[in-house]
Amino acid sequence: MTTPTTIVELRTTLLQVPWRSSPPAAGILAPGPREIFVLEIETQGGLVGMSYLMPLHGGLHTLDACMKELIAPYVIGRDATEIEGIWQTLYKNNFWLGRMGVTLFAQSAVDMALWDIVGKRASLPLFRLWGAARTSIPAYGSGCFRGLGRDGMIRRAQEFTAQGLKAIKMQVAHIRPWREDVQNVKAMREAMGDGIEIMIDVNMGWDADTAIQAGHRIDEFDPYWLEEPVVAEDFAGYRRIAAALKTRVVGGESHFMRNDLRPFFEHPGTPILQPDPMRGGYSELRKIASMAEPHGIRIAPHLFHEQMVHVLASIPNASYLEYMDWNDDLWIEPVLPAKDGTMSPPERPGHGVVFRPEILKDHRIGGQRLKG
Repeated sequence: MTTPTTIVELRTTLLQVPWRSSPPAAGILAPGPREIFVLEIETQGGLVGMSYLMPLHGGLHTLDACMKELIAPYVIGRDATEIEGIWQTLYKNNFWLGRMGVTLFAQSAVDMALWDIVGKRASLPLFRLWGAARTSIPAYGSGCFRGLGRDGMIRRAQEFTAQGLKAIKMQVAHIRPWREDVQNVKAMREAMGDGIEIMIDVNMGWDADTAIQAGHRIDEFDPYWLEEPVVAEDFAGYRRIAAALKTRVVGGESHFMRNDLRPFFEHPGTPILQPDPMRGGYSELRKIASMAEPHGIRIAPHLFHEQMVHVLASIPNASYLEYMDWNDDLWIEPVLPAKDGTMSPPERPGHGVVFRPEILKDHRIGGQRLKG
């Protein structure tokens, strides 16, 4: 028997959107335009929930095939309010192929779109639906990429601080030797002064020994954190680096769900975790936050601030929100920093994020409609 919240259709839109200026000079991203996977889920009663993925390394058509073959058959005909039940069904049925990876990305898109539906049905923004803990979160400006060069990174940081942000993130590793990175951190501290927090992102670009060697020198410039110093699987390396340095060692964006993060809880030397919403969705990210809180671990999600602002506004152990401005042009009403360096969730029902219609129309390269 169908109800107004029975899921009747999934629609995907594959986008390739040119960068606002030039591609990020990170040295680790795939070349070419922004690639974005958009999912809409419609119910019998006409409610539509939307989510999007930005996988950063290609895979749009793979995600689309996965959605058709491995996701939609378990979603269409279900009640959209059965978010946990649908999450468990998708995870268990796709375990052999996708305990991590593409099936979990596609599952995450479903999870976030379903929460958008439930928020709209309740006429509540998600952070209030989940029990608002606050209405503003400190943010840091992210995008001071190593490929900009020393002066370019500093100029980018100054653009963020001119907006009122009290923290910025700069990149090291991958492109140039670590000793040059140390000098870049020194120059950034001199340019920012003592009133701005400096986050440092290694993007898994060092081994543990290099991270300790470079980190000892970086320590003296009082950065706020050293992020992803080693590959995600090197939990022992994380522990060695954290024990050796004064600077916080953080990570988690490349890990899948709370099970993959378990070593961080069993050996809590990483005080801030940065789970990615594409690796489990809203549901999993909130579970990670709940697991982290008893250990005194805070949450600073990876990217997608326009959606993650709802998560951080609803949990007790929120850290910083990552403000990457590279997608502000996509939205009818972008979420932007306030003059005091904080960001606030929109009060619109659901997550409140809506693509500009011309983006969906002019940059579409594919997609499909899936029905029962």
